[in-house]
Amino acid sequence: MIQKIGVIGAGQMGNGIAQVAACAGYDVVMVDIKDEYVEKGLGTIQFSLGKLVSKERMSQADADAALSRIETGTDRQACAECDLVVEAVPEILELKTSIFSELDSICKPETILASNTSSISITTIAESTNRPDKVIGMHFMNPVPIMKLVEVINGGQTSSETNSAVNEAAEKMGKIALSCNDAPGFVSNRILCPMLNEAILTLQEGVAEPEAIDGIMKLGMNHPIGPLALSDLIGLDTVLHIMNVLHEGLGDDKYAPAPLLVSMVEEGKLGRKTGQGFYTY
Repeated sequence: MIQKIGVIGAGQMGNGIAQVAACAGYDVVMVDIKDEYVEKGLGTIQFSLGKLVSKERMSQADADAALSRIETGTDRQACAECDLVVEAVPEILELKTSIFSELDSICKPETILASNTSSISITTIAESTNRPDKVIGMHFMNPVPIMKLVEVINGGQTSSETNSAVNEAAEKMGKIALSCNDAPGFVSNRILCPMLNEAILTLQEGVAEPEAIDGIMKLGMNHPIGPLALSDLIGLDTVLHIMNVLHEGLGDDKYAPAPLLVSMVEEGKLGRKTGQGFYTY
């Protein structure tokens, strides 16, 4: 029975996961490597809950109660009594495996260890622990408080009990959990990123201007945001990283990243976070 949830990482994804878990009534411990990161993450949660209260989607009492359920710190030892720990740190394999190995030694034997990775193999991450049956992917979508999906990824040895427990927790957080098996890019990014890459190739070849490419996909395919604007939102470095994961993992040149994507990342034009991508922000 999951009652206490640990979140490793207080960034954009981590603080969102901590927020939805606390709002669902779970006791939460949110851990990051520096106090300033933890404080910033907590500030984001306070701001987000404040917006929900002002829009009358939540009462002030419920917002205060959710905040009171979140404990923060910089020591992963605080996760010792958690029933589920969700890792939400940057997409660096060595970083994730070292964290999972540490959590494996800290947490009680029945604790489920989940990764919010968008592209790294769950089976590989699980190999750094002595509990591969209790390691799973919980890929939340950004922004976490708003997006309904949690893509649940079963590693090679993930048990059906682990999958059921995580599905139940995700649903309690107001999400819809959909499961898939471990494969490069899982389902979401295997389908999404080649589409984004194709839009970049279309621009690179001079077929149309960015506004036209995005407009055609929005108006013709009913996409809420065009592929180039979405690439800017995700971050071009992240899109490139996932295309490389697909290209190497599936060994098929149809997943080769567009040269324009590669050159833009090399120039530091990463989208919204740098103020310049396919559009200027």
